[in-house]
Amino acid sequence: MSINVLAVTLWAALGIATLALAVYRRFLSVHSENDVLHLGAGEEAEIPGQILLANKMDSIDRWGKMLTILTIVVGLALAAGYLYQVIMENPIR
Repeated sequence: MSINVLAVTLWAALGIATLALAVYRRFLSVHSENDVLHLGAGEEAEIPGQILLANKMDSIDRWGKMLTILTIVVGLALAAGYLYQVIMENPIR
């Protein structure tokens, strides 16, 4: 019973990358995000920073969703391959 070590390594790397991106997003939102929308007079200087942060968070969210889906798909494919391999090695008689 030999699972392809490269595939398992890829799956683990995807999981670690997804987790690292989530931690980075959390770090960025805690230390940078301001819950106050600056639209009043004299606060115009804050708007470009808010737009930049919103765009960065959107990009991180998009990559996070893609990595999460990819990690799940690869994990399910590994599980299916493992089950197939076990069934082929031990046929029911």
